[in-house]
Amino acid sequence: MLAGSAGVVFGALLASTGAVASPLGDTLQKLAPNADKHVLSMAAEAMQCAEYHGQPDANTLAVIDYSKPSTARRLWVFDLSKPALLFHERVAHGSATGDNKATFFSNKPGSHASSIGLYRTANSYYGSKGYALRLKGLEDGVNDNAYRRAIVMHGADYAKPSFVKRIGRLGRSWGCPAVRPAIVKPLINSLKGGQYLFAYYPKPDWIKHSDYLHCTASQQAQASR
Repeated sequence: MLAGSAGVVFGALLASTGAVASPLGDTLQKLAPNADKHVLSMAAEAMQCAEYHGQPDANTLAVIDYSKPSTARRLWVFDLSKPALLFHERVAHGSATGDNKATFFSNKPGSHASSIGLYRTANSYYGSKGYALRLKGLEDGVNDNAYRRAIVMHGADYAKPSFVKRIGRLGRSWGCPAVRPAIVKPLINSLKGGQYLFAYYPKPDWIKHSDYLHCTASQQAQASR
């Protein structure tokens, strides 16, 4: 499916599930008017659905729109308590996921591909990539191997704007959402310890079957109170 079809896919999802746009989705859109409103609505729905079904509440939500090329700033980090947009950055995808544009996603160890879906963040640590953030995928068969695959957020020189100027795209990771080193520490500090990250791509099977994109309207309303 073409990257620009988020609205069509989301519209079909709403029709099939009876879901309604949430106040949180509207707030995110106001904070990030350059982001696709349908992607932000999905992110809000997924997070609220997770909370409704027992996941802890969170203060921060990160959204990655992998339908955009790596040259675009396709990562947004929102402080939900203020609310405010904290970061708007470029983010790399896996080497097997595509060149400048993402086309392939995998949950398999050793695939070197990115994974889509809803995540909870875990602890930060210092490792071979410097300061990094562990991620726990919440979606069975979609991203639930992320922790075992060591899919983490970290800094990388290939995520700098200067790399884009030289190569014409960001460099690629082994599936990790890598960002420029200058902002990695404050960005990770805003996300660590049980916050949410939602990674989007217009993949129809995932959108149709994701447990976190199929809450009823009443459940969404209760979660957003």
